[in-house]
Amino acid sequence: MKVTKDLREMAMSELKVKLAESKKELLKLNVQVAAGTHPSSPGKVKRTKKNIARMNTILQEKGGLN
Repeated sequence: MKVTKDLREMAMSELKVKLAESKKELLKLNVQVAAGTHPSSPGKVKRTKKNIARMNTILQEKGGLN
């Protein structure tokens, strides 16, 4: 998968920054859903969760997850 390949090529610091951004994005999406509005893309919440899981897995493999 291209997303995973791109994430694996990133440096650890870049990956941690991207992980933090993704978590903020997921928080915003969850607030939208809780407020009753729908995100622009219905599958965006699921994709964001999967990408966060991928980043956590890659960080753990590299030994950078505390």
